[in-house]
Order: sequence, then structure tokens, then C-alpha cells
Amino acid sequence: MRYCSTRGKIKGLSFSDAVMMGLADDGGLLLPEEIPKLSPTELQKLSNLPYPELAFQIISKYVTDIPAADLRNLIERSYAGFDHPQTTPVVKQDDLYILELFHGPTLAFKDVALQFLGNLFEYFLLKNDKHMNIVGATSGDTGSAAIYGVRGKKNINIFILHPQGKVSPIQELQMTTVTDKNVFNLAVDGTFDDAQAIVKEIFGDLEFKHQHALGAVNSINWARILAQVVYYFYAWFHVQKETGATHVNITVPTGNFGDIFAGYIAKQMGVPIDRLILATNANNILSRCVNSGDYSIADVHHSHSPSMDIQIASNFERYLYYLLDGDADKVVSAMDNFKTTGRLEFTAAQMDQLKHDFSSAFVDDDETIATINSFYQKTGYVLDPHTAVGIAAGKKVKNDDNPLICLATAHPAKFGDAVKKATGSEPVLPAAFEGLSSRKKKLVTIAADLEQIKSYIATNSI
Repeated sequence: MRYCSTRGKIKGLSFSDAVMMGLADDGGLLLPEEIPKLSPTELQKLSNLPYPELAFQIISKYVTDIPAADLRNLIERSYAGFDHPQTTPVVKQDDLYILELFHGPTLAFKDVALQFLGNLFEYFLLKNDKHMNIVGATSGDTGSAAIYGVRGKKNINIFILHPQGKVSPIQELQMTTVTDKNVFNLAVDGTFDDAQAIVKEIFGDLEFKHQHALGAVNSINWARILAQVVYYFYAWFHVQKETGATHVNITVPTGNFGDIFAGYIAKQMGVPIDRLILATNANNILSRCVNSGDYSIADVHHSHSPSMDIQIASNFERYLYYLLDGDADKVVSAMDNFKTTGRLEFTAAQMDQLKHDFSSAFVDDDETIATINSFYQKTGYVLDPHTAVGIAAGKKVKNDDNPLICLATAHPAKFGDAVKKATGSEPVLPAAFEGLSSRKKKLVTIAADLEQIKSYIATNSI
């Protein structure tokens, strides 16, 4: 399996090269040159596998340059620290199924990918006697998951930018209380989109990127998407066995389009997803895009679901590549126009394809709180606000008898203020959060300024 860029100038990369490059050197995002298709018979053979073995079987179809025994070991190590034997269990609540993706070390879905990516990085670096400086931006959960994925690992430093005061208190503490010498937290005076734009500019400076051996953990890294594809298979197998359904609908709370793009890949591989429902909060650029063709930047609104407070969904370029029939020149033209005008334009045929591939709805803060409250009153199950957005959007869109699966992207304790507002009481704190606020912190506050941040990285790089 080889990898190419959405912008056409990078082709023929191995999986290891794609992982280490992160953002393609031509500014695009990396994709496999083909998507493996699985027959119903092949799917059946995978349906009873435990999660780590299922992950091995799916991921190995995209990885041809790591010995099978090494890849299996990397995957098993990645999920050994999860606190549930099924890794990503599926639970039935009310009239839907919840795919719990918060059983990793930082209690968020990002752990599923970033535990694997951290192990991949260390494996490649030690094998080739190299080092890496990871640079990433986070709207909440990616930062802590990335830090926990590489903390203390050899030959790696990590620099995580987060918007100062615009992540939840628990999310900030999870990042800033990791004091390993290879971890650097930067609180940026701006929004997540500011931080993400700076990271993309840093990676666009190829001289700086190569001089400091920069690597990416944001979902611009293909390995992140690949690891997330697995749990769509896992959820489908569970619900199919329980219900006998031939198809499912899956609702995905998303801001950066990475998680739902993994669902799109799973569907292309053969998972029988009828409706892939894109759920957003009031920062609804993606919902506007699907429902009316309006992919245009608006102001970022601070919400109860801060990990989705995004107006520029960087992973959308991957889908755009497929929407434009793999024509890299058209992708370059579209993205150049977007950089100039702040919007993308779609033809009628492209809109038909968008609406075929996705359904979408957005959910504001009042609806989010109401959903947490009503679901709790009915079932006793506590939703985090992002999962509540997914459920509310799924119920708005769903109009058939297919089972509805909702991705639960974070533990409710990470968003205690919203949960308390909805239910009247604080969520139960898991053991991982005990004493977090009293731990020593490691944090630098910095302006949303490209040169200042580059200088800080250069001074502290490994």
C-alpha cells in the first residue's frame, strides 16, 4: 500500500513515510492510493474478533512495511491500558446504541488513535536512530491524548498549542499536569482555529520542518484516521449480532471532520452504514455545507462542547479529494480559493454526492443541555455534551428503522459544568481525575504569533 497527497505532488510513500511526514510536504493531506473493499464473507470472518485482533486485521490492510508480528505487538500495547476489556464497548440505552470511546488513559476517543500513533512514532524513530519534535493544536481532547501517547517516550519531544481559557478546566489540567521533560504546553491567546492555522503554517515552512524534524499528531496524520476506522467495524458487528439489522445509521459529533471521515472510509470498505450523520454544535460550517452547500468561515462560538468549536475543518480536504474525483489540481484550486475567500463552492452534482454521503444537523447549547437532562431522566445514563450533540442530531435526522449508533467521544466528567447544569449534580469523577487540580503544572502562555511560536519550538526542540 502506497500513499499520495490530496494536492498531487507527493506520491508513492510507504506507510512509515506517510506517518512520519504527517502533513504532506506540498501542503496537502495524505491518503492511501486505494481503499480496500471487503466482501460480506470477509466481514463475517472479522465479526467475532476481540478489538485488538480486529484492529490488526483492518490496519494491516494499509500497512505493508511493518512485520506482522511487530504490528500486532504495537496494537496490543496500544490498547492494553484501556479500562474496559472490550476497548470500545457498545451499550444500549433507550432506543439507540452508544459506542463508548472514552475508556483510554485520558477518557476521550482520541486515545484510540493516539496510543497507537505514539507507539508507531517510537518504533520508527528507534528503528532508524532518529528523533522527532511533534507539534499539534488542540480544541480540547487531542492535546492530552497526544501527550499521554508520547510522554516519556524516547527520541520525541511534543509541543501542544491550545486556546487559552477555551478548553474545559479538566482538559487543561490533563495537559498541563504532565511534567515529563519531553512535554511542552503552549496556551495560545486566540482561538483553536488560530492555533491550527499556525501549526499548518509551521509545517508549510519545509526548511523549518526538516531542520527540526517535525511530526504531526493532529488528525492531519493518516494513522489517526486509520486507527479510528476500526471502531466503526466493531460497532457494526455488535449491533448486527444483537438486532439482525442489515444496515445501521451512525451519528458522529465532529468539528474537524476527522472522526466522521474515518466512518466514511469504513463505509467505503464495506461496513453497511446507511446514513452517516454529521453532528455539529453552533459552529456549524460542516452542517451548513451538507445541508445548503455553504462551506464558509464564520466566527467561532464558545460552547458547552468546546472540542467542536471549530470553523475550519482541516480533514474536509481529504473528502474533497474524493468529491473532486481524485483530481489534485482541482483540490489545489479549491483550497487556494478557500484561503482567499473563506469559502468553498460546489456544483449541483457535487451537492448531490455530499447529501448521498452524509446527513447532518446542528445542535445549539440549549438543545445540548436539554438532551443531557432528558436522556438522564429517562435512562440514568450521563452524556457528555459532545455525545449529546450527536444524539440530538441523530434523532433530528433519523427517519427509518435502522438501528442508530452514536459515538460517545468523551467521559462526562471532562465537562462537569455542562453536566451539572443539565442534571443538577456533578458527574462522578473517575480515579484518573482524583487530585488533578493539586498537581504541579507545566505551561507557557504565548501570543498567537507564528514567529514567537517557531522560536519557542526551535529553542526547545530535541
